[in-house]
Amino acid sequence: MQFKDYYQILGVTKTATADEIKKAYRKLARKYHPDVSKEADAEKKMKEVNEANEVLSDPEKRAAYDQLGQGYRSGQDFQPPPNWDAGFEFSGGGFSDGEMGGASDFFANLFGQAGRSRRRSQYQARGEDHHAKIVIELQDSYDGATRSISLQAPAVDAQGHVYTKEHAVNVRIPKGVKAGQHIRLSGQGSPGIGGGAAGDLYLEIQFRPDPRYRTEGRDVYETVPVAPWEAALGASIEVATPSGSVQVKVPANSQSGRKLRLKGRGIPGDPAGDLYLLLEIALPPADTEAARKLYETMARELAFNPRAKMGG
Repeated sequence: MQFKDYYQILGVTKTATADEIKKAYRKLARKYHPDVSKEADAEKKMKEVNEANEVLSDPEKRAAYDQLGQGYRSGQDFQPPPNWDAGFEFSGGGFSDGEMGGASDFFANLFGQAGRSRRRSQYQARGEDHHAKIVIELQDSYDGATRSISLQAPAVDAQGHVYTKEHAVNVRIPKGVKAGQHIRLSGQGSPGIGGGAAGDLYLEIQFRPDPRYRTEGRDVYETVPVAPWEAALGASIEVATPSGSVQVKVPANSQSGRKLRLKGRGIPGDPAGDLYLLLEIALPPADTEAARKLYETMARELAFNPRAKMGG
């Protein structure tokens, strides 16, 4: 996927005001509208112009795009990092599949999921709901927690320039919350119109990446290094888990990748998830004379070829 420079497409600078963007869009729309344009690639150009305007005319999407696109050039290989939009507050409920029709892969990857802005109704009495993604520690799901979370929301100054402002919300993270689950903060969305109720703020939960853990629903997978002799001979080992240390029996002749299931020790719930320990054999370094001799003895005494089943 290649980066799209929406400012370049509309022919405006990155400091352009909302009025300058609107004027640039109208000028290009007159030039490339398929009903009137005689340009050979008018339809393609019009789609690009519409997409650029969709982002740059929306303060929320423009603020997120500006931050994500820092340092990128048009046409450069681009892949948004995981959870790139964590901490950004968006209003509305996202785009439907129909609304995404014709959008580029670049646009769909950035704004195609839930939590992106939808066009607003002028006659809505209740305030719009807001959505944001937040990243928490897995441990918070096991214990429950209260956190102060900083969110960025776009704002427009008197000259029409978009900037981001931060505000903090206090969030009670319930015990047992899963990745992808939403926490609703009542009345913390947009103000209502004409005395209507304020919208709500929905926070989508994601876990901070940890090389030791991954989750699938309420099940948790934990990588546990074991010594070669523990895997070969069997052993009873102590393992630190999110719910506390446990004593685990490693069966003899275990290989890397073997799963040991600890029922009910995953993310709490009704029912609770399971915890799977993934054994990973760790080799001691041959950095002393004694260690090298031990490896030499094994090489000499053990008829072992780890590639025997590969053929060739």
